Amino acid sequence: MPKVSIVLPTHNGEKFIEKAIQSVFDQSFSDWELIVINDASTDETPNMIKKLSQQDSRVVYFRNEKNLGIQKSLNKGLREAKGEYIARIDDDDEWLDKTKLQNQVEFLDKNPDYVLVGTDVVVVSESGKELFRYLNPEKDFDIRQKILGRNCFSHSSVVFKKQAALKAGLYPETQKTLHAEDYWFWLKLGLEGKFRNLPFYGIRFMLRKDAISSKNKIKQFWHDILVVWEFRNKYPNFLAGFIRSWLRLILYGLGGFLPFLHLKYWAMKKYKSL
Repeated sequence: MPKVSIVLPTHNGEKFIEKAIQSVFDQSFSDWELIVINDASTDETPNMIKKLSQQDSRVVYFRNEKNLGIQKSLNKGLREAKGEYIARIDDDDEWLDKTKLQNQVEFLDKNPDYVLVGTDVVVVSESGKELFRYLNPEKDFDIRQKILGRNCFSHSSVVFKKQAALKAGLYPETQKTLHAEDYWFWLKLGLEGKFRNLPFYGIRFMLRKDAISSKNKIKQFWHDILVVWEFRNKYPNFLAGFIRSWLRLILYGLGGFLPFLHLKYWAMKKYKSL
C-alpha cells in the first residue's frame, strides 16, 4: 500500500499536465501512487496520461464518462486512494521543491495531532515567468487567527490525512461551495486536528486566464464569503475575516477593469496579502 496518494483531476489539460506529472516523478520521496482523474477531456490528455502510466506503474488512471466537475472528481480520487496521506496537485501547477513530499510526510509522521500541512507558493505566468511569491502563516495558532480572513493553503501544496478527510465528509459538492470547495474542506479538517505550513516554496502556481480558478474568480470570492459565514462560530476573528472577504471581492472586481495586465497581477498579489 502506498504511503501517499496524489490526486490530480484534469479536464483538457494537455498543455501543462506532463510538467505537473514530471514534478511528481522528480520527488525524492517515492512511496506514492498518482491518481489521475480524467474528467471527460476532449483533447489529447487521455493519450498523454496513458503514455505516462506506461512509464511508471504508480500512475493510476480513471476516466469520467461525462464531465462531473472538480468537486466530484476530487472525491472520486479520494475514495480510490489507498494511501495514509493524500497530496494534491493541479494539472497546470508544478511541485517546485524535490523534497516537498518527503518533508511533509516526515512532519505528519512526527506530529500525529496535525491533519493538514502546506507550503509557501511561487506564482508564475503561463509562459513560466515568475510574477510574485507569497508566504503562508506557519503555525496552527497563526493560521487559525487568519483563516477566516483568507484561505491559508494553496491547493496544490497540501498533504492531509485520509482518515481525517473521511471524517470531515470529503469535499463539498454543493453549488454554494463551487470553486471554494478546498477552503470549506480545510475549515472542516481543522475541526479534526491541527494546521501547519512548512516554510519553503513547495509549488509553482500558474496564474492564467483560461484556468477554472481565474475564469470563476468573482464567484469563488462570493462563495468564500458564504464559507466564512458558515464557519463563523468555529474559528476566531470572524468579523475581521468577513470584512476582508468583502474587500477582496471588491478589489478583484476592480482589478478586472484595469487596462494593463501587470496591474491585474498587482491586484492578485494584493489579494494574497490581505
